Amino acid sequence: MEERKYLTTWKRYIPVIRLHLKKSLVEEQQFKLNITDFESAGDRGKSGYTFNITMENGKVTNNISGSAVARDLYEALKSDEVIKEMLLNKSIKISVGKSFMLTIKTSHISAYK
Repeated sequence: MEERKYLTTWKRYIPVIRLHLKKSLVEEQQFKLNITDFESAGDRGKSGYTFNITMENGKVTNNISGSAVARDLYEALKSDEVIKEMLLNKSIKISVGKSFMLTIKTSHISAYK
């Protein structure tokens, strides 16, 4: 099992992700990732780099164990104190599609659960 190949790559994106996370409170955010950053970290070949992460209160609620790219992104997010704070009391979906567009959708978690 490959260990944290993409962590360094994601950490370089943290300032941009932080900015888009903040803006995602108002509307869905998207920005294009640089495919060569990821290809140089590890070759995903046919399986590609697409994934979805859904989080509530900073905890992943879907299974990302099959995606090293997703696991390393979550690791990078958890290691950033500002982002950890932003994830509280929110439901967030982060996804990367075939076109290497990272999308962030955020909604507040209702207090009436």
